[in-house]
Amino acid sequence: MYDYLVVGAGLYGAVFAHEAKKAGRKVLVIDRRPNIAGNVYTEDVEGIHVHKYGAHIFHTNNKKVWDYVTKFAEFNRFTNSPVANYHGELYSLPFNMYTFNKMWGVVTPEEAAAKIEEQKKAAGITEPKNLEEQAISLVGTDIYEKLVKGYTEKQWGRPCTELPAFIIKRLPVRLTFDNNYFNALYQGIPMGGYTKMVANMLEGIEVRLGVDYLENKAELDAQAEKVIYTGAIDAYFGYRLGNLEYRSVRFENELLDKPNFQGNAAVNYTDRETPWTRIIEHKWFEFGKDDQGNDLPKTVISREYSSEWKPGDEPYYPVNDAKNGALYAEYRKLADQEKKVVFGGRLGEYKYYDMDAVIASALEMCGKEL
Repeated sequence: MYDYLVVGAGLYGAVFAHEAKKAGRKVLVIDRRPNIAGNVYTEDVEGIHVHKYGAHIFHTNNKKVWDYVTKFAEFNRFTNSPVANYHGELYSLPFNMYTFNKMWGVVTPEEAAAKIEEQKKAAGITEPKNLEEQAISLVGTDIYEKLVKGYTEKQWGRPCTELPAFIIKRLPVRLTFDNNYFNALYQGIPMGGYTKMVANMLEGIEVRLGVDYLENKAELDAQAEKVIYTGAIDAYFGYRLGNLEYRSVRFENELLDKPNFQGNAAVNYTDRETPWTRIIEHKWFEFGKDDQGNDLPKTVISREYSSEWKPGDEPYYPVNDAKNGALYAEYRKLADQEKKVVFGGRLGEYKYYDMDAVIASALEMCGKEL
């Protein structure tokens, strides 16, 4: 009955479904959740677009991807400038001249660079072998101890000495006063929230929610020529080679009867003692105003707790270490034998993807497939 069955109504699935429909194909999109938009789903609470599965800030240097997403939503000019809270001391993130001045009292970029170099030398690091050594060589020991170590160990549930160096290579360090976390030409948040953007992508396409593909696989497969599968690759094969590992995130949301809780969209708690990794105050993604531009009298905050994934939890971050990489390669061999199925997206490809990379990957696949 359909040319394509798209499993998952997140960004990858929505982009493919939109392009397939545009190319004249008949498409059915299913998702086991009760809502579209996957992990970028935003729900309306008191006029605030709450990022239900964690903060998502769109940023890209890829003009093709930016031109594509802005067809479905108008984006605001939100700039991600998180604050780090270490036992009540507040520091600027990304690490920049404000951070170095508060940490060491230095005033010039030259003094900051000299301080980092001095601490790197004292630690005796030449070729960083793990995340701890990589971080110290980038920002020095003081900043590592206060602003990197506790946060990272909470996030990954492992000591920094056991984590690969590459995880922190994307850490922005600047000898300027630039407070923009991302080095991206294009960035912002869709006005009206991400759910509205994905709904625009899926306009005119049949979508069925609350449908579990793996529980109804034979019956659903029979309805389509081909399947675009964006779920977990190991789940597709019934975990027959073992579980791939993920980190998961748990959220505690609170609606507060006050207009302002922390004055910023994101505050990271970088000490080991605070159990949550960060607090998100959702209204500041859209400047504290509703869709009509009115100031909002209430606020919604989310405390984020990082946890080891277990079956039944939401998988967020693939643990891309050697052991999991080898297991994924075995699953990939099985996937290559499934001639009717295309595996895509963060879970289908077991890859830590930013949103723009997911969209670029989906568009590339559309080019081959359609």
